[in-house]
Amino acid sequence: MRLVSPLFAVWVLFLPLAARADDPACGHRTDVIKELSERYKEAPVAVGLASNGSLLEVLSSNAGTTWTIIVTSPDGTSCLVAAGEDWQPTKAINKASGQAL
Repeated sequence: MRLVSPLFAVWVLFLPLAARADDPACGHRTDVIKELSERYKEAPVAVGLASNGSLLEVLSSNAGTTWTIIVTSPDGTSCLVAAGEDWQPTKAINKASGQAL
């Protein structure tokens, strides 16, 4: 029983940290863009407007080494959705003709 009590105490102490790890990384868009630019040399390469008024942005480093997807709500709060490596741009396709733009 003595072993269980200290383990339980440690588990309780780390519980708030585990909950925070699942929270999305968010901040004001200006700060998020600045951080991604300075740390990873990323800049927006694609944007889209969601039906709820949010802006979805894909940022990538110049060489495509890293990429990040953020969503910015109408109040200016941006949250990280995904990030990775080896971004590969594709050519846009004209839906009517099927030809690359």
